[in-house]
Amino acid sequence: MDSGKARGSSPRSPREPEPRTPRQDKYSVLLPTYNERENLPLIVWLLVKSFSESGFNYEIIIIDDGSPDGTRDVAEQLEKIYGSDKILLRPREQKLGLGTAYIHGVKHATGNYIIIMDADLSHHPKFIPEFIRKQKEGNFDIVSGTRYKGNGGVYGWDLKRKIIRLYRKEVLQKLIEKCVSKGYVFQMEMIVRARQLNYTVGEVPISFVDRVYGESKLGGNEIVSFLKGLLTLFATT
Repeated sequence: MDSGKARGSSPRSPREPEPRTPRQDKYSVLLPTYNERENLPLIVWLLVKSFSESGFNYEIIIIDDGSPDGTRDVAEQLEKIYGSDKILLRPREQKLGLGTAYIHGVKHATGNYIIIMDADLSHHPKFIPEFIRKQKEGNFDIVSGTRYKGNGGVYGWDLKRKIIRLYRKEVLQKLIEKCVSKGYVFQMEMIVRARQLNYTVGEVPISFVDRVYGESKLGGNEIVSFLKGLLTLFATT
């Protein structure tokens, strides 16, 4: 008998997830913003609510590209309310493109998983725990939201709308190195490059919503709860 091997042990499959607890993982949400002062408090509140209820460790990185509407001022207030360990404002002086915003955000991310999403609430943060569960279930390199499967739907959605995704940090870094696009096409190119590099991709059906400030698809109770919570936060800080 080979004494170097533990009795009863078996080789681990290359795709088999390493045993870990949710607390050992950290999720960095990248939120590129440009003129989102109205939507930003709500998306941040919903993100904090979703992560707090699910118990996953997180941080939200706001990458504002010199918004003239005061988005940066709102982000600074949110940083004070929720704490600089949860809300990280990492602004840039001007609008430089979605792709470079992700590159900038990843440099400041301390999580081992990265979630990229739109600050205009075209995606609801309530889907994030499903993304995390899907990733753990299949040990995927990437999990993407899709409107073509299951109960996924679309409301006022167009082809320019960005897609929520979860990445292993090292996978996203590798894809960023390979991509040449800088605008909306950046996310599409990343998924093409991911296939070329044989990264595994899981899918979660989600609903896409057009901008909140227009015809809102958020439930009235959610907005009322948000407003109450916001008033409480400002009253106690």
